[in-house]
Amino acid sequence: MSEAPARRRTGKPYRRPQRDPVRILAFEALRAVDERDAYANLVLPPLLRKADLDRRDAALATELVYGTLRRQGTYDAVIAACVDRPLREVDPPVLDVLALGAHQLLGTRIPSHAAVSATVELARVVLGDGRAKFVNAVLRRIAAQDLDAWLEQVAPPYDEDAEAHLAVVHSHPRWIVSALWDALGGGRAGIEELLAADNERPEVTLVARPGRSTPADIAGSLPPEATAPGRWSPYAVRLAEGGDPAAVDAVRDGAAGVQDEGSQLVAAALAAAPLDGPDRLWLDGCAGPGGKAALLAALAAQRDAVLVASEKQPHRARLVARALSGNPGPYQVIVADGTRPAWADGAFDRVLVDVPCTGLGALRRRPEARWRRRAEDVPGFAPLQRGLLQQALRAVRVGGVVGYATCSPHPAETRAVVEDALRDAKAEWIDVRPLMPGVADLGDGPDVQLWPHLHGTDAMYLALLRRTA
Repeated sequence: MSEAPARRRTGKPYRRPQRDPVRILAFEALRAVDERDAYANLVLPPLLRKADLDRRDAALATELVYGTLRRQGTYDAVIAACVDRPLREVDPPVLDVLALGAHQLLGTRIPSHAAVSATVELARVVLGDGRAKFVNAVLRRIAAQDLDAWLEQVAPPYDEDAEAHLAVVHSHPRWIVSALWDALGGGRAGIEELLAADNERPEVTLVARPGRSTPADIAGSLPPEATAPGRWSPYAVRLAEGGDPAAVDAVRDGAAGVQDEGSQLVAAALAAAPLDGPDRLWLDGCAGPGGKAALLAALAAQRDAVLVASEKQPHRARLVARALSGNPGPYQVIVADGTRPAWADGAFDRVLVDVPCTGLGALRRRPEARWRRRAEDVPGFAPLQRGLLQQALRAVRVGGVVGYATCSPHPAETRAVVEDALRDAKAEWIDVRPLMPGVADLGDGPDVQLWPHLHGTDAMYLALLRRTA
């Protein structure tokens, strides 16, 4: 027997739940992330296009998805304190609805009554009336305190267990807190600033590809309040909050692209490294999806040099070819495995390997990655990272330059890989710091680690090596 007639017998007419397209979209995005291991930055745009929301509602849906994913660890701890069973025994769709409600209650300015009411309506639509009652009861418990009060209750005291405290307060797995703290060094202030920066929405940064556009061209094509200069890269333009890259003519034409400023600095530093002898042939050995390759190809063209962009995966190689289309000088895109190279030893003057890694440096952009990665994933990347760097050092000629880059600050993925390679190869360090002019807080060198809280970039790492024999 259905619930509706039973309710009518009690004198309460059945009211159909109200469908809120914003919250339904946010729920669908979270389910895709959970069920299919999808990434929010890939799932959300097509959902937004299909829903055809106005700008304000699209912004709210985006905030609900990313805010919930970033603060998932904190919200799980709060929800666990409000239910009478372990979280693993709560159905994942119910947890997603509860997390969406918790974010509205604890992480936004939405009034509590509105947050509870809207989330319960969502639960009625996507879970049914029975489970919506459970959602309502839990959310009312959560609404009884603000975030600071909840953190005081659910986070271990810092003095008793600093890493566990930071993990709950800043919503990172404990092993990532430990790894980032090791990489950063120093005391409490620095790690708290870094973890907090990981939970901030990153700016949208464009790169003006040399020979095709300039930052002034991009800024001049938009209202003055819509852009700001890059902090460090001479090719960067920052869009104002809510700015849409697809609305920029240069992006649509391929004369500019969306690229974090840290990635721009890596490519520019490799191109600026001092070189003895010819400078005619460059290699991007891990080119997909093509952002660094497009900037390198443009810089190479200004010197009558040619970039070979190599990518192992054919579908990613197609993305590289699309990014390089229209480059002012010659280039070549090939499908090849950098650990089993299709080129002769000593063939290139400059080589970049931006190696696969855990991605811990891009947690602002891909917050769900922090919940998918495990500490045991780190050593799993090591053989590939070392193999790519060793082959890069063979691919460059004597006197040529290799750049080893990765979007991770984990010590096992950065300097440890380079130091291992230097034990087996005839090469020397190049100090990266002078090749990033004006960039502050670059450490003691010779390699460079960028940080979200210090530089406003992803946590990109770069080491430059010159082959000596």
